[in-house]
Amino acid sequence: MTEPPSGGLQDALSRLSAAALALVRTRAEIAALDFDEAGRRAKSRVALLVVALLCFAVGILAATAFVIVIFWDSNRLAAIGAVTIGYLLGGALALWRFNVRQSTDPKPFAATIAELERDVQWLSRHRGEPE
Repeated sequence: MTEPPSGGLQDALSRLSAAALALVRTRAEIAALDFDEAGRRAKSRVALLVVALLCFAVGILAATAFVIVIFWDSNRLAAIGAVTIGYLLGGALALWRFNVRQSTDPKPFAATIAELERDVQWLSRHRGEPE
């Protein structure tokens, strides 16, 4: 249980500033955690993307050479055209999936923004009211 205030205005201002600093510190810690989490997610995505791109690049080169060699004597232009269309379709599909994932992932700092919004609502409800 807390003691009733006894120091007057200076004591009240001191308690208010201490509470405000604690609030700012808590929100800064939440923001730091959000920032760290967003950084880890971004690093993980980049690493997976690089590995996938390298593997697909080697596979695509091998598949292209294979298809063109098979059809070199009979339909080399049709084979090159079909492979090109396949690449374009694959690229379009990959970009579409990237955009879908980008729009469905949680927004960075969502927890921090929500906490700050709750603080603003609380302060607006309790403005001028003693506790």
